[in-house]
Amino acid sequence: MQFTNLDYLCFFGFLAFVIAVSLYVSRKRETSEDYFLAGRDLSWWVIGLSLVASNISSEHFIGQAGQGFRTEVGLAIASWEWIAVFTLVITALFLLPRFLRLGIYTMPEYLEHRFDRKCRTFMSVCMLIFYVGVTIATVLYAGALALETIFDLPLLYGVWGVGIIAGLYTFYGGLKAVVWSDVIQGTALLIGGLIVTVLGFKEIGGVGEFVKLSEGRLHTVLPLDHPELPWLAVFFGGMWIPNLFYWGMNQFIMQRALGAKNLEEGQKGVLFGASLKLIIPFIIIFPGIMAFELYGDQVTNPDEAFPILIKNLLPAGMVGVMLAALFGATLSTLDSLLNSAATIFTLDIYKPYFAKTENANRLVKIGKVVTLILMFAACLWAPIIASFEGGLYLFIQQYWGFLQSGVVVAFLAGIFWKKVPSNAAFAGMILNFPIYGFFLFAFPNLAFLHSMALTLLSILTVVVVWTLVAPRINPQPLPVKYDYSLKPSPLVKYWSIFLCLATITMYIIFF
Repeated sequence: MQFTNLDYLCFFGFLAFVIAVSLYVSRKRETSEDYFLAGRDLSWWVIGLSLVASNISSEHFIGQAGQGFRTEVGLAIASWEWIAVFTLVITALFLLPRFLRLGIYTMPEYLEHRFDRKCRTFMSVCMLIFYVGVTIATVLYAGALALETIFDLPLLYGVWGVGIIAGLYTFYGGLKAVVWSDVIQGTALLIGGLIVTVLGFKEIGGVGEFVKLSEGRLHTVLPLDHPELPWLAVFFGGMWIPNLFYWGMNQFIMQRALGAKNLEEGQKGVLFGASLKLIIPFIIIFPGIMAFELYGDQVTNPDEAFPILIKNLLPAGMVGVMLAALFGATLSTLDSLLNSAATIFTLDIYKPYFAKTENANRLVKIGKVVTLILMFAACLWAPIIASFEGGLYLFIQQYWGFLQSGVVVAFLAGIFWKKVPSNAAFAGMILNFPIYGFFLFAFPNLAFLHSMALTLLSILTVVVVWTLVAPRINPQPLPVKYDYSLKPSPLVKYWSIFLCLATITMYIIFF
């Protein structure tokens, strides 16, 4: 692929602009609240764009487009986006108000308020391991794979280049630098995905021709015996577990909502993110389906579908723009992951066990050092991700299943059943590993979403029986730092209803 001076100007200009803005907006920070939660001063539109930019990364462009390319999946992979709309509404209406009232910095911190410190520490350690071993490494590898496929940049160069750039400005600016870089990069990746989609429609002969050629791939409801996305798991089973965990209990996502100015700003931000999730399949999965129709004979690995589409469709002068969008997609997720992982280590592990006195400057320094350490660890591990045979997106979803069911049970039981004792919640999180592993490896032909649902039911049974036999005596009310009402405003309520109806409409259209 030939590069013009305009391509180089767009690419390096974009990176310089992102880094400059991120460093500028984060220049004034004095406390750990400033560094880890952006001073609790984030507006709704910043939260919403940051949520989506952090979520929609290179592994989405590469992984979800790759799933769309596959004949046996197609548009059905969009359920990961559209079921997320429902869980984001649940987060906005029911979970976020309770977390903001507590004034917590991290999601594991809630478990200590509700149960005890060992529950908080266990979740924190597991989150760190999964962030580095699964998500950060996968994001790095996916971004490097795109750069290698399109621009012939060696994989290792791409991994270390992306990792170092994201690590350095996250190291300097904390969450405020992260969210403002996400605003810029989120806008760029949405525009970039839209450009590719429009060019794809033009190349294939228009929307009507696309629908005609791809009719068999434009269904969101797959058979009950489908190995990956059976309809029972999607609508009534396992898919709700990772979505509830990811959008409502995951530090990586919830950190920017915890930094909201107030409850309504946080709720509107979450709902704005849900609104953007509605359109994501059309700018990521549609291009993967187009790649099959246009260049199927050139693709040997489904994860190459989106890069090959770009390589064949983009005219001279737009290469730098798309490279910037892909780079931004990777950076926006990576910086959020690094910042969230550093926050968890500093506030959930270092501060409770090693900080004799609460020194804000010391905590910020620890967070910075941990950011760099995690970045180097992920860069070393990322190339190994290539050995997974199921595709990048399913790699993330499948292996997070070792943690998610137990955490979902602990949070929901803690919120809705005051008598659940801490030992029951702790045991449930530990049991997630052997129970999910048993279903996953003893029944390899069972959809992993079914394995997650069975794991959750098993853990829930243990917690319920344990609580009935040995309930918590005299449960204490949770502390209230910010006295927010749990009743949503009319705008939040009607926005939530609209999102649910719009998502149902999408399923009806693409049944």
